[in-house]
Amino acid sequence: MEIDHNPTTVTLAEFRAHTLTGVVQHEIERMILSGELTPGKRLNEKAVADKLSVSRGPVREACRALAELGLVYLVPNRGVFIKKVTRDDAIEVYDLRAGFTALSASLLAPILTAEITARLDAYVDEMQEAAEQGDFSRFDPLNLEFHDYIVQSTGNSRLIKLYRGCVKEFHLFRVHGMVQRGALLTSNEEHREIVAALKAHNAALSYETSFSHVSKGKERMLNALDDLAKNSTTDSSEEELDDRIV
Repeated sequence: MEIDHNPTTVTLAEFRAHTLTGVVQHEIERMILSGELTPGKRLNEKAVADKLSVSRGPVREACRALAELGLVYLVPNRGVFIKKVTRDDAIEVYDLRAGFTALSASLLAPILTAEITARLDAYVDEMQEAAEQGDFSRFDPLNLEFHDYIVQSTGNSRLIKLYRGCVKEFHLFRVHGMVQRGALLTSNEEHREIVAALKAHNAALSYETSFSHVSKGKERMLNALDDLAKNSTTDSSEEELDDRIV
């Protein structure tokens, strides 16, 4: 059998189309994770295309990719819908995140450097300021960066990819501005325990403290949903049950 040694040729038009689809996908993803596109609602392809000043082709391609990531789902003859995360979905994502977070900490503990330590301490200090002020809008991105930095610092590319995919779903049921100051302070104290275990280069303790932190976050989330359910008196309130927490 003769082997073709000529490299595959990609036309400029194909390259531009591929690049454009990636840009559109990134922007739609941002709109979903920020809440600009509402969970459970149909994605208006024309409106999105007009907003991004592109044709509907790249939007359709981007939606197919986002469906594979679990951020949207396709309904034949009806269109594309933004995924609405249920209570059971939230529990599954928390459980996965607990495992990924704990594994990352256990891998990082033996190789922790002074540079990584200094950055983790800085994150914790910044989160402490935000927690004391009850500023969730400031605390939340720092919290996500803190955990992502631990995962990133392991250098395990597959773990990083899996974790970040999980966190994208995690965004879908987080509500900004509904978390009490006490919960933020408690969460950050758990961050300090994680960093202390890492500084001790204790892989087992790092795993345990990290897993415990995310598990406690799940408990706080479930308690918040239960409280919301008890206080709900209308269908519109019940639709909010896929929200909250740290």
